[in-house]
Amino acid sequence: MPGHGRAHAFAARVIARRLTAEALGTAFLLAAVVGSGIMGERLAGGNVAIALLANTLATGAALVVLISIFGPISGAHFNPAVSLVFMMKRELGIALGLAYIVVQTVSAIAGVTIAHLMFELPVFEISTKLRDGPAQAFSEFVATFGLIATILGAVRFCPDRVAPLVGLYIASAYWFTASTSFANPAVTIARALSDSFAGIAPVSAPAFVAAQIAGAVAACFAMSWLFASYEPGDRHRIPS
Repeated sequence: MPGHGRAHAFAARVIARRLTAEALGTAFLLAAVVGSGIMGERLAGGNVAIALLANTLATGAALVVLISIFGPISGAHFNPAVSLVFMMKRELGIALGLAYIVVQTVSAIAGVTIAHLMFELPVFEISTKLRDGPAQAFSEFVATFGLIATILGAVRFCPDRVAPLVGLYIASAYWFTASTSFANPAVTIARALSDSFAGIAPVSAPAFVAAQIAGAVAACFAMSWLFASYEPGDRHRIPS
């Protein structure tokens, strides 16, 4: 029937726009992360703290902008761990969620390529920057748990402030976690392809990804329990 055909076409356009928003947002996020790391390292004169500060400010600012722009279209996940949580909460269908994850991962790699081209680096590199050990993996668990808690809390209690809260959380987590807070499996995979300040050796990546997924799942369960009895209007209410 003509009506069904139009409905299917409309649904396809909506999905295409959502996936495009995830692709653009993730690519620009990685370009910001890797590009600012390269720029910071080049300008810092060997001062790692200054380079990390430049990396932090650019990443946090980019997140605020990208989430504000693309959030109304796709939810601005830019992160397979975030998409996994919304699939667990049944707010994102499995098929679309898996499509998000594929697009995020491919686009993250594209974002690294963009950064390399801008700074005249080889398009394809393998990082030699080891980030090994249980403390590093635990840091990624903590970083991702905090990110998911921030997102779920913001969505529930102050949805108009998701973008700045996520940007501020990631900016702070760059400094309070030993791993500098990747908190994103797609970011981790992509950064393994950059032998720059923001890179991670491929041998270190699996532990990061496993910790990120574990942190996301743990935060999903913890926040679902914590927020179960509270709505935006009664967040200060103490049950009798």
